[in-house]
Amino acid sequence: MYLALREMRFAKTRYALIMTIMLLVSFLVMFVTGLAKGLAYANASSIENIPADYFVVQSDASQRFSRSEVGTSVIDEVRNVVGNSHAAVLGVQMATVTHDGASQKIDVTFFAAESDSWIMPDVVEGSGISSYASGEVLVDQKLKESGVQLGSVIHDQTSGMAWTVAGFTRNESYSHTPVIFMNEQEWQNWKQKISKSVQASGNAAYNTLAIKASSSQADQLKSKLPEMEIMSKSTAVSAIPGYKEEQGSLLMMIAFLYFISGFVLAVFFYVITIQKTSQFGILKAMGTGSGYLAASVLGQVMLLTVASLFISILIIQVASRLLPDSMPFQLSGSTIGLTGCLFVIMAMAGSVISIMKVNRVDALEAIGRVSA
Repeated sequence: MYLALREMRFAKTRYALIMTIMLLVSFLVMFVTGLAKGLAYANASSIENIPADYFVVQSDASQRFSRSEVGTSVIDEVRNVVGNSHAAVLGVQMATVTHDGASQKIDVTFFAAESDSWIMPDVVEGSGISSYASGEVLVDQKLKESGVQLGSVIHDQTSGMAWTVAGFTRNESYSHTPVIFMNEQEWQNWKQKISKSVQASGNAAYNTLAIKASSSQADQLKSKLPEMEIMSKSTAVSAIPGYKEEQGSLLMMIAFLYFISGFVLAVFFYVITIQKTSQFGILKAMGTGSGYLAASVLGQVMLLTVASLFISILIIQVASRLLPDSMPFQLSGSTIGLTGCLFVIMAMAGSVISIMKVNRVDALEAIGRVSA
């Protein structure tokens, strides 16, 4: 490290430029990663927030909630296996609404659950809804951007029904639309308005059943309910329309950024190593081992990488607070740590070519080149 620090102190401008490039690349990698995580959460936060292990849907529904119907017999069978308190019904339906005093149409997703169910989210403003509350709903805070307030009346475009906003929730969205929560009675009334089959039967089925269960209980349900699919929460999230396609594109972009960053760093350090070939040769002639010189190169790469990462993390923290609320951005401590480790690994991998060049330097040839 002594040699690495002395050289960096001597050539400040050169290494400052390299560090600036590493800083920009690491910032770009973390920023795109934060956007990918933010978009993923904005797409599936309502499902992520449900403290369930599995979801029960029809096997022919292609793992989509909107295509599934869970009947009373299935609900009873599931509750017999996992217990009444560990199974909660959930209705999911996308819709278009307006609110009083505005003509703008808003795409939303209705979530229906029993009012005392653990599916119901925490209320951050206003009050919750009871099983007997008629014409009241909970809405996500994002609807405030469209002018919705406590006491606002929301009108459904399909059924003509209207509900009063009783309270607001936070971070509840599905397929990039804000979620509106209603109780089971309102779900029944609404489905009877929009579905002829429900009008005939008088009973509206739910789309899925969220359960807290062990893997053995899930296997037991699979054998007892062959017509149903017991899918994990991660599978349910991936099945949200557009989720896999969106995340696949972003992950591919992030992977290319890692590859490009490693390639750029490898080129920069290799060029610098070539420029120092004669110096390495003289040091070898004086008895300095190749391992010591290789450790010096690795030390420079590590110092520059860690310093640039530290500064880019600080910039990211500041930038995340300045971003508008409409831009989904989420970067947790674990994600920052993982991203930083991957960036260090790519930088170390890029320095391998430089180390190989240092080991191949011939002292006599390098000294002869200097004297010439």
